[in-house]
Amino acid sequence: MSAVFQNGFYIGNNFNAILYGVELTVYILTIQEITRRRKPNSKDKFLVLFSTVLLLLNTVFVATEAVFGEEMWIVNADYPGGQDAYLEDFASVWYQTFGTAASIVLNLCSDALMIYRCYIIWGDVRIVLFPIVLYLATFALGMAQLVASGVPHSNYFSGFAQRLGTAYTSSIISLEIILTALICGRILYVSRRYGRGKANSVAYTGLVPIIIESSALCTLLGIAYLVPFARGDDISIFFLSIYVMSTCLAPQLVILRVVRGRAWTSKTTETIVTGSASATWGSYPDVSGATSTAVMVDGNGSRLEKDTVAGTSYTPTALEKV
Repeated sequence: MSAVFQNGFYIGNNFNAILYGVELTVYILTIQEITRRRKPNSKDKFLVLFSTVLLLLNTVFVATEAVFGEEMWIVNADYPGGQDAYLEDFASVWYQTFGTAASIVLNLCSDALMIYRCYIIWGDVRIVLFPIVLYLATFALGMAQLVASGVPHSNYFSGFAQRLGTAYTSSIISLEIILTALICGRILYVSRRYGRGKANSVAYTGLVPIIIESSALCTLLGIAYLVPFARGDDISIFFLSIYVMSTCLAPQLVILRVVRGRAWTSKTTETIVTGSASATWGSYPDVSGATSTAVMVDGNGSRLEKDTVAGTSYTPTALEKV
């Protein structure tokens, strides 16, 4: 391997440390948001478990990459043949294989969440049938690639393991491109057809929500990694590091939006179409004060229905004051 590979590996490890700190921060914010509730439901408990699994898998990847770098550059700095020879002889050492396994499982978990989110946003299982089939094919390729790269004296970035890795990476990036396009397309369609001029649609159809919901940055980083990896360019190791980190950070950001109640749900389309981000019953007194009118107020402060109730007092809610 060239000096480009060595430098890319070193810089990639530094980016791993930075992005791991970001991931840890988002994870803590997610847990804090859930624990603030008096009685977390089963979905909250699952999200805690899923987030913890993502973090642990990411930790394994970051730790194994850091340890291998230390072994290659510091502990075995005087290895016969230099760092390139050490990399050739120990690229398939057990903890490197463990780290590769963690990155593959992390990627599969991330894409499984993307498929589920795509189903939620579209509300039609037929939309995700092909992504599910492609996901199963990707799973099989990932396991095969893991076995190939774990054979003694094999290398993830050369030989048969690299060719099989190209097939696996192409498959999983294709899956992410399809899911990102489906999610972005659905949100933009709903936004342009029903959400124009409605303040309650911004939380779901703005640029940042779309990027997070569709994991667009993760997909773009995957493409940036796939191109040099397929060509056999040594700089691919750098993009691999950033891409793997994004496969943990992207779903964690989605989960944070879910627990904060800002993520797209099965009722979001209906909410945008009707223009009612939420509905609250309140009451407004008539001019004389003898009676009051009970109304339902939507997210824009507009009255949806009303009826007259005699002798009723009321306290305006925060929503009613909007």
